[in-house]
Amino acid sequence: MGAKITVIIPAINEAEAIGYVLDEIPKSASEVIVVDNGSNDNTVAVAKNHGALVLNESRRGYGYACMHALEYIKSRALKHPEQTPQIIVFLDGDYSDYPKYLDALTAPILEKNMDLVIGARAPELMEARAMTLPQRFGNWLATWLMHHLFGARYTDLGPFRAIRYDKLMAMNMSDMTYGWTIEMQLKALNMKLNYMEIKVPYRNRIGVSKVSGTLKGVIFAGVKIIGWIAKHAVFK
Repeated sequence: MGAKITVIIPAINEAEAIGYVLDEIPKSASEVIVVDNGSNDNTVAVAKNHGALVLNESRRGYGYACMHALEYIKSRALKHPEQTPQIIVFLDGDYSDYPKYLDALTAPILEKNMDLVIGARAPELMEARAMTLPQRFGNWLATWLMHHLFGARYTDLGPFRAIRYDKLMAMNMSDMTYGWTIEMQLKALNMKLNYMEIKVPYRNRIGVSKVSGTLKGVIFAGVKIIGWIAKHAVFK
């Protein structure tokens, strides 16, 4: 029997995209959980029709959606320990990521003793305009700061990532909005986890980004990123 891999997909108004995402997830994934974060379109119906387990989180925020899924998994595992996953994969629901790379992200965990594998959005594999200028700058600044302050080897804050379930739960994640990805990467450094990046392609999303597509999203994401780096530097 293969490793138990659970995919978590936070989603808000992704009815046009979520079906494509779910259809392209490799069969190696044991289960796929879509967390609807307050959609007012047919996201829930489409996700169910394409085989996903759908949970509902009314509190808006990427972290809230991710945490809701983790709390569900933890609660279920208390009753059915055999259903505890080995690996959690986070994937966006807007079809900007390539789900087929899931196996490439999980392989180093299964075969090379890695704890965290980030899907790094490689510029040479990226469609034009797939990332906005604020996104590019934010990624560059965050990874530059982490490299110079903490010696990190990250090049991206890519949302497509795989992590050992037990290591993730030990992180006690707390950011419920825009800082979820950088909190995880900083805590991986704190915990001295084995981590690496895999270059992945990235395409123009279907629909509008909930972060980079709005001025509010860009500002709050930037504040969160700098805030987490500053906090990590103080308590390092």
